[in-house]
Amino acid sequence: MRGEVEVPLPPFKMVSKPDKLKVIARTLQRQDPVLNAAAERLGVSLRQTEDELTRDRLLSTMSQVNCTGGSNGDNPTELTFSDVVNVVKQLRSNNAYEFMDGIIGENRFGTSPTRDAYLAMGSTQLQGQFENISQFTYKWNYPSVQSTMPSEYGAIANVRFLLSSIGAKLPNASANGADVYPLIVIGRESYCIVEQDRYSSSFIYRPPIFSSPLALNATVGWKMAYAGVITNDAWVFLLNSTLS
Repeated sequence: MRGEVEVPLPPFKMVSKPDKLKVIARTLQRQDPVLNAAAERLGVSLRQTEDELTRDRLLSTMSQVNCTGGSNGDNPTELTFSDVVNVVKQLRSNNAYEFMDGIIGENRFGTSPTRDAYLAMGSTQLQGQFENISQFTYKWNYPSVQSTMPSEYGAIANVRFLLSSIGAKLPNASANGADVYPLIVIGRESYCIVEQDRYSSSFIYRPPIFSSPLALNATVGWKMAYAGVITNDAWVFLLNSTLS
C-alpha cells in the first residue's frame, strides 16, 4: 500500500524550507501471523520427516515373516491372530524387552486388561483388518488410556499397534501382485537415533532484506542431521500382510 503522510517538524528545528515534510511510506505485509503459521506447519514437517527416515531404517531389518493364517489366497495373507502370536513368540525367544507395561483390569463396562506389549507400527490402511480379528482390543476399551499414544489403535496379545498415514507400504509386492503392508514390530532398545555433536534440528528464518532482491519476501525453513541405527536385528520384525 502506498500513501503520503505529513509529519510536522519539531518547533525548535531551524530550516529554510516550509515547516512540513512529505514522507512516502510503503507497507509490505504483516509477517508475524503468517510466520507463526508457517513455523507450526514446518514443525510438523520436521518430525514427520524424522518418522519417515526411521521407518525406512527399520524396513532394512533382516528379520521378516509373512502372514500365513489368512484366507485370501495370497502370499502373504491378511493379518490374523496366529500371525501376531508367532511374532511375539520369536521376539521373546530372542529375549527382546517389551515396550509397554500391562494395564490392570478395572470394574468398568466394556473394558479388558492389556498385557506387557511390544509396539507395532503400520499403515492406517490396516485399520479395517483389525475389525475381523475377534481377539483385538480397541484403545478405547482399555481400562485406562493414560499410558497410550495418540496414534495407538489397539492391541492383540502382547502387541500394541500404532497406525499412521506414512506407515510402510510395498506396492504390488505379494504373490498375486497386491500391495503389502509391513507391520514393524519392535522391542525396547532395538533401535536408536545417534545424536550429532553440537548439532540438532534448527528453524531458519531470513527476513526480506536478505531473502529477496527487492526485500519483498521472507524465507523460512528447517534443517537437521539424522543417523538411525538398528542396535539388534533380532528385536525388530517385519510382519508382512495384505488386505482381505
